[in-house]
Amino acid sequence: MGLQSTVQEMMRVGPSSVLVATLGVVTPFALGWLAGAWLLPHETALVHAFLGAVLTATSVGITARVLRDLGFSRTVEARIILGAAVVDDVFGLVILAALSGIITAANQGGGGLNAAEVAWISVKALGFLVAAILIGRKLTPRLLALASRIRVTGMLLTSGLVICFGLAYLGTLVGLSPIVGAFAAGLILEAGHFKNFEESRESSIESLLHPISTFLVPIFFVLTGLKVELRSFADGRIVVLALVLTAAAWVGKQACSLGVLERGVNRLAVGLGMVPRGEVGLIFANVGATLAIAGRPVITPELYSAVVIMVILTTVVTPAALQWGLKRTVPRPTEPRAPASARAGPAP
Repeated sequence: MGLQSTVQEMMRVGPSSVLVATLGVVTPFALGWLAGAWLLPHETALVHAFLGAVLTATSVGITARVLRDLGFSRTVEARIILGAAVVDDVFGLVILAALSGIITAANQGGGGLNAAEVAWISVKALGFLVAAILIGRKLTPRLLALASRIRVTGMLLTSGLVICFGLAYLGTLVGLSPIVGAFAAGLILEAGHFKNFEESRESSIESLLHPISTFLVPIFFVLTGLKVELRSFADGRIVVLALVLTAAAWVGKQACSLGVLERGVNRLAVGLGMVPRGEVGLIFANVGATLAIAGRPVITPELYSAVVIMVILTTVVTPAALQWGLKRTVPRPTEPRAPASARAGPAP
């Protein structure tokens, strides 16, 4: 996730993207919380809040492919969606980090937290991400320049992984989820930092990581499937919860279209483009399954199954819905469109 964006891209995000991302995080979070409180009144407020957090982050890989295939990849709508997705990831991870810290502290303390403690953990989560990015941008080029002097095959990939695992470990030291540190590492690792490595002439850090992701991603989805209890689908309450969460996910992201400031922009398409949850929602659910309150997982197997249904419905239906929504407008490029041959290619 982090490697797909850079700090410079985050700084260039326009006001519409920031407002769209803000509404697209706050609204689903609130709706998910309310859905949990309504259908799971026996659970604690932290469980309700975590259900809301699962709905916050957007996975726009499918959206980006649909936009490209239909010739809308260079439109104002695409720029707003992709820019908002970058900010959306940051907001979502901050919420996840804060909630993980709050739940861990509450579990260790055996009781609830007061407002000051909650605020401190939230500030700590945001502060760690900001500090990791700011300090990392200063130190990373120097560390990689030193590593490039070691003329050994594989140093480019090794150096990137060391920074990734190092920041992930630092995140755990301050009581946050390791994926927060890993995301920060992806943001600060930019192509220009690897120019001194001989391997960079032929390969990028993304291409070198491809064999690793090819091996690990299927394992991730297999483990996700193992955690789903099929018998829970026969439970009417779980099915209703899954459908309510899906509705909250759709409505929440449609609300973000109200943040579009430009005139003449297809707001429906922007909202639909932010709907997919994909692997990001599953990652959040997996983190919740590792957290516990009084010995009980925050995301139980039953809740996990409901989240998986929500992820499937928001991800599978989006391409057709987005294609329908884009028919309501004519492509208005923000820059000259690339030829068809240049737009063709593998999915992002």
